[in-house]
Amino acid sequence: MTDLAIYDMDRTITRRPTYTPFLLHCAIRRAPWRLIFLPLVIGSMLAYFARLIDRGELKQINQALLIGRTIHPSDLQPLVDGFADAQVKSNIRPGALEAIARDQAQGRRLVLATASYRLYSAAIAERLGFDDVIATDSIIGLDERVHARIAGDNCYGPAKLRMIALWVERSGLNGKHGHVRFYSDHVSDAPVFEWSDEPVAVNPHGKLERLAKRRGWAVEDWG
Repeated sequence: MTDLAIYDMDRTITRRPTYTPFLLHCAIRRAPWRLIFLPLVIGSMLAYFARLIDRGELKQINQALLIGRTIHPSDLQPLVDGFADAQVKSNIRPGALEAIARDQAQGRRLVLATASYRLYSAAIAERLGFDDVIATDSIIGLDERVHARIAGDNCYGPAKLRMIALWVERSGLNGKHGHVRFYSDHVSDAPVFEWSDEPVAVNPHGKLERLAKRRGWAVEDWG
């Protein structure tokens, strides 16, 4: 049986969030004029905090503003590669690299499970040596262009656990995988923490730290 090590990405593996920086990276390098939409980006964030829109809608709005409603993969890939290289160079927690190396040495199958878009999280995962990626997917049109629309669920909260379960099924691992170690920094991943065999709260914020103490979960500082 294959043991699994499942990692959240933003603020778990990375020091800082990646989604808005990715959009800004694309806008600055491909269409700097789109920066005029930054007030609308801020407005959409305020709408999210006011619970007028959900996280998925926030992502779609901001992608349309800063990248465009559609983009061809040939135009997107150089932007993704540059962004992924920069993240691996300067935005990875030292403790994450140590944990990844340890889990690889133990023969675990490394899985990234993140609410970030597969558009760029897969490139970061590849550079870090992950075997599989579970992430928020984008709609790809018949013209092969990437749309600023989410395909299926935003991989966040209870949806992340559903998407992990679907990945387990599609990978032929139902009843066949071994011990599951799960790392995350945020209480929104409580469903996955509860499901896993070995929950590890990484640099947790207040709510998760309190939950981890109540549940007796490991708490680690990855720097």
